[in-house]
Amino acid sequence: MISILTKVFSGLILMLVGMPLLLAGTPAPEGAHLYIISPKNGETFSGPVTVTFGLKGMGVAPAGIDKAKTGHHHLLINVDKMPAMDKPLPSDDKHRHFGGGQTEVTLDLPKGEHSLQLVLGDMNHVPFNPPVISEKIMIMVK
Repeated sequence: MISILTKVFSGLILMLVGMPLLLAGTPAPEGAHLYIISPKNGETFSGPVTVTFGLKGMGVAPAGIDKAKTGHHHLLINVDKMPAMDKPLPSDDKHRHFGGGQTEVTLDLPKGEHSLQLVLGDMNHVPFNPPVISEKIMIMVK
């Protein structure tokens, strides 16, 4: 009886110790760099805006594909507070998923100032550890 309880207790301890490692996200390769190729910070547009994504030190693969050193893009539009970096990124009008491996999108944004930022997600839409995030840029639509 004690032997069974010891095994169960030991298993629970191992599970609790290992859980943060599972939630930590896929390790990011050293030197991985995510950026927005275009538009440039501060640009002004009078129509649809094509956003082109850039990535160095890693490759792009569709969501659900388990291939080392690859991920897929998520574009944050007008997001003030970063989403949790230890769980799948949300999917809505402000958090756009490009799980097919796309590297650009054309947006029809309303008039006004807009922020754009990229986050690279692993095969399960979870940001890498450490997160691979672009600088936030600001654009204007007139």
